[in-house]
Amino acid sequence: MDDHELNEIREKRMAALKEKMEHMNVAAGVIPVDQLHISDLLQKHPALVIDFWAEWCGPCRRVGPVIEELAQEFAGKVTFGKCNTDENQQLARQLNISAIPNIVFFSHGKMVDRVIGAYPKEAIREKILRNFP
Repeated sequence: MDDHELNEIREKRMAALKEKMEHMNVAAGVIPVDQLHISDLLQKHPALVIDFWAEWCGPCRRVGPVIEELAQEFAGKVTFGKCNTDENQQLARQLNISAIPNIVFFSHGKMVDRVIGAYPKEAIREKILRNFP
């Protein structure tokens, strides 16, 4: 496979992901986060919570449903996203994600807090209320 073919594949995947993100109902759930779209998300969503995870991570699988429930609870007030660290290693490095699950809170584009580990729903809810009054 040459560079041209790889670029075509990359462009097709990025276009498909962008289309998927544009058609998702943000208020109703958790949006996918990747290196390509993080800047747009930080600009568009003044209250953003991103769950950094990986498929092989057992504690991440316990946190996932909690994030989905909180996304429903705070719909219209706080935006929730999930970022697969295996697929977005550069973004994880930029944000100093060295352990997962790692839930990062952004207010108006700035990181304001984080939770590292599989915390219970109430602890994460408390962080959300503290960071986004």
